[in-house]
Amino acid sequence: MHTDATEPRITLHPYRHRVQVKIGDTLLAETTRAIELRERGYPPRLYLPREDARMELLTRSDTVTHCPFKGDAAYYSHGEHHDVAWSYGQPLADMQAIAQHMAFDDEKVTVTQG
Repeated sequence: MHTDATEPRITLHPYRHRVQVKIGDTLLAETTRAIELRERGYPPRLYLPREDARMELLTRSDTVTHCPFKGDAAYYSHGEHHDVAWSYGQPLADMQAIAQHMAFDDEKVTVTQG
C-alpha cells in the first residue's frame, strides 16, 4: 500500500451521525458530536465527548499507555469488563481536539453508528 509522506499521520474529522456505545443492554455513551480520528495504519476510531458518556458507570483502571503522537491515555472499566475505553486527558498539542473525549474498544463494547 502506497502512502503519501506529505499526508499527516493523524487527521481529525467531525462525525455528526448518532453513535451509541453499549455493553449488553447498558448504554455507556450516546452522542452526535463524535470526532473520527484517522491514523495511518489503523482503522478509524471515534472519540466521544466525555460529557456524553455515563461516567458514573465507568471506573478508572490502573492501565496507562503512551502514544508518541497523542500522549498518555488513561483507561476505564465497566464492572468486570476491563479497559473498555480510554481518554487522553492532556493530549499533545496537535491533538487538543480529543481532550475531554474518549474512545471505546469495539472488541469489548457494541458501537452502533447511524
